[in-house]
Amino acid sequence: MKALMAVTGLCMVGFLLMHMFGNFKLLLGDHGAEFNEYSEYLRRFLYPVIPPTWFLRAFEAFLTLCVVLHMYSATMLSGRKWRSVGMNRYVTRKHMEQSYSARTMIWGGIIIVLFVIFHLLEFTAQKITIGYSGKTDPFDRTVLAFQDWWVVLVYAVAMGAVCMHVWHGFYSAFTTLGAQVGATARKVLKGCSWAVSLLLFVGFMLAPVCILAGVVK
Repeated sequence: MKALMAVTGLCMVGFLLMHMFGNFKLLLGDHGAEFNEYSEYLRRFLYPVIPPTWFLRAFEAFLTLCVVLHMYSATMLSGRKWRSVGMNRYVTRKHMEQSYSARTMIWGGIIIVLFVIFHLLEFTAQKITIGYSGKTDPFDRTVLAFQDWWVVLVYAVAMGAVCMHVWHGFYSAFTTLGAQVGATARKVLKGCSWAVSLLLFVGFMLAPVCILAGVVK
C-alpha cells in the first residue's frame, strides 16, 4: 500500500513539473501566441496516428486513476495507523509526530482536491468565469482571471498546500521505495524535497504575480 501511494504521488509530481513548464509560456511576451499553440498542441498530440484529443483524454484518465489510488492508499494507511495507536495505551512521541504528519497530509490533500476542482471548472470547463464572459482562448482567460487579487491569493494558498504535501510526500515516497540507504542519502532526499517544493511554488506563482503586477498583459 505504501509503494502504491509512493508511485502514484511521484507520478503527480512529474505532472506538476510538466504543467509548470507549460505555464512559463505565459511569460514570453508574445501576447499568448505560443501558450495558445501549446494548449492546442496538447489536444492534437500524436495526431494523425491517433484521433485528436485521444492522448489527452487517456492522460487525464491516467492522472485521475493516480489521484484515486493515492487517496485510497492514504485513507487505508491512516486508518491502520490510528487503529494501531488506539490499541496502544501509551502513545509515544513518535506516534504523536506521525499522527500530526498524517493529519497535515490529509487536510492538505482535501484542500488540493477542492482546488483542482475549482481549477478545472475555471480554466478547462469554463463553468466559472472570472474577469470575462463567454468562451475565450486559454491565454486571455488566464490573464483576465489573475487580474483579480483574490484569485491570486486563492492560488497562493492552494499552491502552499500543494508544496507542503510535496515536501513531505517526495521524501516519504523515495524512502518507501528504498532510496534512503544512509545518512547522506537522507540529507540528499530532504534537500531534494525542499528544492522541488520551492521550485513548484515559485514556478506556479510567477505567472499569476506577473499578471497581477501588469507585467503580462
